[in-house]
Amino acid sequence: MKQGTVRLTRRSAIAGAAAALGGMALAPIAAVAGADEISHSAEAIHQEVAFKAGRQRVYAALTDAKLFSEVIKLSAAVKSGMALGDKATEVSQTVGGRFVIFGGHIIGRQIELVRNERIVQAWRVVDWDPGVYSIARFALSDNGPGTKLVFDHVGFPEGQAQHLADGWKANYWEPLAEFLS
Repeated sequence: MKQGTVRLTRRSAIAGAAAALGGMALAPIAAVAGADEISHSAEAIHQEVAFKAGRQRVYAALTDAKLFSEVIKLSAAVKSGMALGDKATEVSQTVGGRFVIFGGHIIGRQIELVRNERIVQAWRVVDWDPGVYSIARFALSDNGPGTKLVFDHVGFPEGQAQHLADGWKANYWEPLAEFLS
């Protein structure tokens, strides 16, 4: 698998995301199909990335505030001088704990943490409508001496897929690869 492979998909994963959020609001569903109230066109992001570091290092970089602060410094957002806010990076290592990253521009809660295997977050950009959270899922597996990260993101506001997919690449995967090298 080539590092940085991105595939945008449309699928109906909103129901599982809502259950994982325990009642928190999700972004509006793009199209509701008749009386069954099931979305058949919700936007989703699926990305697969290979890193030249073990799962333990990748997991630590994503869940340790001090390490993730270093990743943020390498991000396109910081390098471009984008105004992100002045809040310190916080990344809870407990389920239900909060995270505040990119100066407070991104916030959320840890929904599931399985050490060195999986991270599931209720994730939002602060300028989304109040109470709207998406679900970001990071699954880690061995890839030879390195790590394969399979990432899925659902429940974000309609029309944001390309912007968010580009952002994950430029602000997470590329700086994370640089940090881990």
